[in-house]
Amino acid sequence: MAALGWLTPRRRSATARSVLAGEASAEAARKSSQDAVSQEVTPQDVSEREPDFPVRGDDKAAAFFDLDNTVMQGAALFHFGRGLYKRKFFETRDLAKFAWQQAWFRLAGVEDPEHMQDARDSALSIVKGHRVSELMSIGEEIYDEYMAERIWPGTRALAQAHLDAGQKVWLVTAAPVEIATVIARRLGLTGALGTVAESVDGVYTGKLVGEPLHGPAKAEAVRALAVAEGLDLSRCAAYSDSHNDIPMLSLVGHPYAINPDNKLRKHARAYDWRLRDYRTARKAAKVGLPAAAGVGAVAGGTAAAIALHRRRR
Repeated sequence: MAALGWLTPRRRSATARSVLAGEASAEAARKSSQDAVSQEVTPQDVSEREPDFPVRGDDKAAAFFDLDNTVMQGAALFHFGRGLYKRKFFETRDLAKFAWQQAWFRLAGVEDPEHMQDARDSALSIVKGHRVSELMSIGEEIYDEYMAERIWPGTRALAQAHLDAGQKVWLVTAAPVEIATVIARRLGLTGALGTVAESVDGVYTGKLVGEPLHGPAKAEAVRALAVAEGLDLSRCAAYSDSHNDIPMLSLVGHPYAINPDNKLRKHARAYDWRLRDYRTARKAAKVGLPAAAGVGAVAGGTAAAIALHRRRR
């Protein structure tokens, strides 16, 4: 991986692995970013905008959007896993394990180090030995199959408002940066910050650079990108559904809680952050449960199928 020579020395408020993950993600994002593509916004979308924000022509401002349950319903990594399973990258027992790991993380809302390590190793073992270009190509197909119809129109309109104001818009996600980049490109956004998997000569080694881009690592990635792009974070905006992203949201002058979980909703109200909820009333009432219902449903269905199979035996 190229040296991160454009970064300036700064305080190490997070763990060294978080800093490394954030800096690696920012470097990857800058390499893969493209010019923003403006798209027409319907009158309904325009109504979601704040009357005084974003400020048009402010080249020191940008917007950072979490992906899972903020821009898209469900977890991008899970949908990507479905697509890889369909293409026989791994077997049914691996899918069951992967689904359970994702469901546990969403339900528990906490990071158990041993569990996170196991989930990370499982995901990396799947792509080890495959070419980066292959995964990018497959990612385009999987976006059309599972993700395109899951984009929240309200959040998409918020992103478009920033683009229309001449600002750059970045996805910030724990999903692999290659997949995040595909999604950003398809939505006409500037680029994406995501988890960076190590590759040598275009082939995945099965290792990460740093750690998954989650929690403090997201904040480090945004901070690093802001330095590289010459942004003023007090004039930037960030959007997320999860309390795990409070470090990222706290960095910017305009934090938004989108489809928030209980902890983020309480924090947003305490600090007078703006709130948006694009879920149905029924889903919003279950805010304590993971909005990525598909993950839990698959994990639950898998567990039920296994139990039924055992009883039959």
